[in-house]
Amino acid sequence: MTITFPTKRPTPFDPPLELRQWREEAPIQPMRYPDGHDGWLVTGHAAARAVLADARFSSRLEHLRWPVAWEGIDLASFVQPPGFFLQLDPPDHTRLRRRLTAQFTVRRLQALEPRIAQITAETLDAMEGGGAPADLVREFALPVPSLVICELLGVPPADRARFQHDSATVLRDGSTKEEVAGAAASLFGYLYELTAAKQAHPANDLLSGLVTGGELTLEEITGIGLLLLVAGHETTASMLGLGAYVLLENPDQLAALRGNPALMEGAVEELLRYLSVPHLGPMRAALEDVEIAGRTIRKGQVVTLSIPAANRDPERFPDPETLDVTRPSSTGHLAFGHGIHQCLGQQLARLEMRIAYRALFERFPALRLAVPPEEVPMRTNMTIYGVHRLPVTW
Repeated sequence: MTITFPTKRPTPFDPPLELRQWREEAPIQPMRYPDGHDGWLVTGHAAARAVLADARFSSRLEHLRWPVAWEGIDLASFVQPPGFFLQLDPPDHTRLRRRLTAQFTVRRLQALEPRIAQITAETLDAMEGGGAPADLVREFALPVPSLVICELLGVPPADRARFQHDSATVLRDGSTKEEVAGAAASLFGYLYELTAAKQAHPANDLLSGLVTGGELTLEEITGIGLLLLVAGHETTASMLGLGAYVLLENPDQLAALRGNPALMEGAVEELLRYLSVPHLGPMRAALEDVEIAGRTIRKGQVVTLSIPAANRDPERFPDPETLDVTRPSSTGHLAFGHGIHQCLGQQLARLEMRIAYRALFERFPALRLAVPPEEVPMRTNMTIYGVHRLPVTW
């Protein structure tokens, strides 16, 4: 039987039920794509790791297909900016990623930590000052990672309002295609101008570090900056919103976390595993015939990996359907991917979540939903899952 990719979720926090059923049958299943392509769906943890670590699979857009039907989206004709290495293969991917890896140092993260705490506190000040009820996504989950990215890239304070506005327009539910295209062009143009300014007057930030290396063009560095915004900002914002939502809906878990702040590091890993916000991929295409988990994937066939299903695999995680912030270990999850494309900014994302969750629930001990749970709009129509809005009061 050939399956199609499921999107209907039984609850806001659980993947489609079909994924569990298919994983129990086999970790990889033949799947029919909306354009008629016969490819594969991976739901098992070990099989997903195997695909992500195998150089015989390509990430290039021209080889891939969407697992769901999206009107007006054509991967084959999509032109990505220079430096946008998420969808490149070696050696192009290696050359660009190596330069960026050198900028994500422990020293830089340590230097950012007090600024992240300050940004979080100031954002919560503004939310509290605006009064209840408030949209936790608009007032907290989106601005915190946006301002952290500004800090990382070296965006001057005077420009951050424009940067945040364009970022929010690109990521906001309800933006028209024209608005998204205009905001994306504005962001690229701004980042290009900022990169050129860093070339003339370098500072102690990531863009300056890339410019002074001399190996990359201004266009490539601009594309890397845009990639950091899209890949880092949206995922972290989604985790902040969805993570707050699931903790509010599981008061026993929130109470355990409040009663023992030392649990926060493990709790972040458990939230990453349990929620798994990348819910429409990643995808890979076989460059030659490859055997994975007893299945032969033919050259040219596309494989979609379900990260939510892999992170709920009982072969890897005991009692995986249960959220447990005291779980001894949630490490090994695939929320940040695996292999050469594993998220470069994962330690920064972890740091943001640890600081932001702790500050949010310390500031608002009576935080609760301002609407019935069924009225919270979910991002089921996006590549990154989460909540569009999260009305809260305190």
